[in-house]
Amino acid sequence: MHKSVLKKEVLGFLNPKTNENFIDATIGEAGHSLEILKKIQPLGKVLGIELDEKIYSRLKKQKIKNLITVNNSFINLKEIIKDKGFGPISGILFDLGFLSWHIDESKKGFSFLKEEDLDMRYDSKIELTAKKIINQWKEKEIWEILKEYGEERFARKIANNIIERRQKEPITTTTQLVEIIKNSVPAWYRYKRIHPATKTFQALRIMVNNELESIKKALPQALEILRPGGRLVVMSFHSLEDRIVKRYFKEKSEEGLLKILTKKPIQSSREEIIINPRSRSAKLRAAIKI
Repeated sequence: MHKSVLKKEVLGFLNPKTNENFIDATIGEAGHSLEILKKIQPLGKVLGIELDEKIYSRLKKQKIKNLITVNNSFINLKEIIKDKGFGPISGILFDLGFLSWHIDESKKGFSFLKEEDLDMRYDSKIELTAKKIINQWKEKEIWEILKEYGEERFARKIANNIIERRQKEPITTTTQLVEIIKNSVPAWYRYKRIHPATKTFQALRIMVNNELESIKKALPQALEILRPGGRLVVMSFHSLEDRIVKRYFKEKSEEGLLKILTKKPIQSSREEIIINPRSRSAKLRAAIKI
């Protein structure tokens, strides 16, 4: 079961009030949206956007009052709002983490702890998969992805060993890739607190789903469609995303378009991390449209 991260803090910064409308740009299993809906009764609505068609289908079946759901990407935010005639918008939430469902149940290769197909797509309609990258891309392209998107210090060696392995047989499963990674890094790196495959899997997932470019394109749309005084809350789960949000907020603050509410990112408490270990890397930033 997925546990929504920083739920109290999200509500605090969004500050939903009676009859206001909100957008949950990454609604998932609606944990945050359900709490927002309680605050905006009786006429307020939440527009929830979900890219993964299986998650969307499950959510749609729940028929939650005053929740409008869309199977799309937040990269198309303005288009979605126009199509739905949705507004005025008092707040927008981006929760950029993936669901526990993706790790535990999707069988798409997001987890390095069990054997699954190397897929890693949220949207099964796109053609690029982790398997294609690993088996078809050039060595330099692979190590650049691992270095840039995973910040993996042994990216070059891992990429080199991927090329050597795929010349013998296709690399199609997560367990094959994990074995290659473990054989590419020093012993001390294999036994750190963080699993040695973490950064490689992160890099592949980001590349497959075009995650960083998507948030870069979505933030300006979010600012444009918010009403004056509307709030923008973004929760990221790795430094690359957080850097994009931090820079965007700073830039728009200097232009007089945003007032930043979080001088430093808000992180999960020790108590929340104990209950939900996956919340440990969450960083929340919030701002108000001027």
